[in-house]
Amino acid sequence: MSVNIADYFKAHLATPDLALYRQFSGDAWADISVANLARLIGRWQSAFATLGLVEGDRVALCVKNSLDWIAIDLAALGLGLVVVPLYVDDNPENVAWCVGNAEARSLVVESTRMAQALIKCSASLPALHVLRPDAGDDLPSVAALLPASARAPVFRALPETTLATICFTSGTSGRPKGVMLSHGNIIANVDSCRETHMARSADVFLSILPLSHMFERTGGYYFPLSMGAKVVFSRGVAQIADDLVAQAPTIMFAVPRIFEKFLTRIDQTLSGSAPKRWLFAQCVARGWRVEQGGAGPLDALATPLLRALVAKPILARLGGRLRLTVVGGAALDPVIARTFIGLGLRMLQGYGMTEASPVISVNREENNDPESVGPPLPGVEVKLAPTGELLARGGNVMRGYWRNPEVTQASVDAEGWLHTGDIAEMREGRIYIRGRIKDILVMSNGEKLPPQDVEFALAHDPVFEQVMLVGEGRPFLTLLTVTRETDEKKLLDRANELLKNFPRWVRIRKVIATRDPWSIDNGLLTPTLKLKRPLVLARFKEAVDKVYANEGAAASDAGRARG
Repeated sequence: MSVNIADYFKAHLATPDLALYRQFSGDAWADISVANLARLIGRWQSAFATLGLVEGDRVALCVKNSLDWIAIDLAALGLGLVVVPLYVDDNPENVAWCVGNAEARSLVVESTRMAQALIKCSASLPALHVLRPDAGDDLPSVAALLPASARAPVFRALPETTLATICFTSGTSGRPKGVMLSHGNIIANVDSCRETHMARSADVFLSILPLSHMFERTGGYYFPLSMGAKVVFSRGVAQIADDLVAQAPTIMFAVPRIFEKFLTRIDQTLSGSAPKRWLFAQCVARGWRVEQGGAGPLDALATPLLRALVAKPILARLGGRLRLTVVGGAALDPVIARTFIGLGLRMLQGYGMTEASPVISVNREENNDPESVGPPLPGVEVKLAPTGELLARGGNVMRGYWRNPEVTQASVDAEGWLHTGDIAEMREGRIYIRGRIKDILVMSNGEKLPPQDVEFALAHDPVFEQVMLVGEGRPFLTLLTVTRETDEKKLLDRANELLKNFPRWVRIRKVIATRDPWSIDNGLLTPTLKLKRPLVLARFKEAVDKVYANEGAAASDAGRARG
């Protein structure tokens, strides 16, 4: 069977005036029509020909979400080139390593700053072009590469196994692995997403996550393109709130951290007024029962009134038209989900991984349990291994890891099952993720603890801005946290009060606090805001070792005193 992901765009050539994208250009928002995008794709394909690129060659791009990203991607895919997307916020050493590992023949970067940094850390870069060079810079620019006139874009029919992209996993430890996804893999995933009927052509998507990540690339780019829905590119993290209000999207794919921050701002706004907090709690609780079908007559009567009074001004900050958000990339705290669903925003938690193109499962609007990650997508099989590990199989599962057959064989077995590395439960057709196998803490007393639920409970208190549990091979639990509070006793008391409903042995005995946030810039978060646990632990190794050494010494002294 012959396919091409770029055919999703080709299907719209019959409606040249259709505005598929909108971005901020100069000092105003501007729509981009099919005809304008087609011309830009043709220019890029001419440029690739000038560079001597042929089918199968790798094209790397380290560019922000924009029309340029889309045009480069569609131009490359149309010719059978392989796209290697990279994170603009990643450190230059890692970007250079990925470019070299993929043996890319062309590299497009966003800015002169990144280009200069790459040149300093790598002596063997491919043909490098800067999208937005600084004035007077002598680095090769995209403007000089692209011809002034456009040729008609080409979209070749390719075997469905043809490699479309190599996506380097952001990785929470070690070097990233290059996930190989074919045209058929991605098309299978998009088609499965369409079968959920969660979106339609009249929707407006706001693109806020990096297109370098498959969650946004499939869900926020190929999925809307397949149906002709408009995508608006947010200007950046700092402008998301303004862009939501200005563009009033109807759908957004997001990571939980976006809504964690928004809920924190709501809490701060309500903190000085007991009546407002009571009304807010009533709106959430009654709205939640209505959405879950467990509402009584009073809930059904009060919810519309409460939503008009309480929820409407809050949801107006999200643009006022947002009817659906799909949350993935990291675990969603059920409290956050219940809050926004109670306010009237449909929030669907999904689950996937780059190796699955990436969506494996997602809740449905008509059957939503936010504590689960929903049932599998149509066309995706799932089962549990004897160890409790979730396995997935379908046309969306990767071809393998780039030039790494040993790791590929360990991840995809002979029957085609992808080993996700996540412990899960299955109930009534839904998947419940219980934690990463590698993250589960096995304490020296034999107790096993997935840290996620404990960390969620602690993060409900705004004093704990970021948290990570420590206890692997240790006799008790220690909390690493970013906080402004300096009194360890107060932190311990607050933490353990939040954990009072957990088993008695799940208690924090020591707290290691810092004021310095864990971020992408300091290497402790991935570009999709996941915690790099091994690196955080390494950063605080000396303090952690000291905590347990002191406790061990104290226990020995006590033992000698008793003797």
